[in-house]
Amino acid sequence: MRRTALVVIAFLATACGTSEASGPASSPSSEPASSSASAPPVETTTPDPQPAPPPPPMTVPGTPCDLTEGACVRLSTKETWLISGGEVSYGPVPITHGRPGYETPVGYFPVLWKVRDDWSRDFGGEMPFSTYFTSGGIAFHEGSLTVNSHGCIHLSPDAAARYFETLQVGDQVQVVA
Repeated sequence: MRRTALVVIAFLATACGTSEASGPASSPSSEPASSSASAPPVETTTPDPQPAPPPPPMTVPGTPCDLTEGACVRLSTKETWLISGGEVSYGPVPITHGRPGYETPVGYFPVLWKVRDDWSRDFGGEMPFSTYFTSGGIAFHEGSLTVNSHGCIHLSPDAAARYFETLQVGDQVQVVA
């Protein structure tokens, strides 16, 4: 029987991680075992401070837009402004915009190109002072202020000329509902 007990103790000692088969298993200690090799230092890093979020955009006084240079259009009130240095430099002036099925898109757009005396091949009409701001052909141009367009922003002759002369390729156009 003594031999069986020693075999059981040896098995338990091996399973518990001690090599002392003939003696009692060592009791766990709260002190770590001393070792000649020390553990490498643990690197701790402090994350870099993050910049504060940008302040919410401020609208240009008298307009619903937040751009500082370019043109602002508000479809709901059928008006537009030219903006320079964060202030209104011209306007508001009346407009007409896209009719149902030909809605003027809302968003931010760059002026892409300008054509002094353009002609709409799709709708068979003159488009003097065209200042295009979408690749799909939406532009500011001279047009009727009583009949809605096929998506373009119609302006009076004077306003169309002013927009054409003032806006340059790359300037921003913001259209809001």
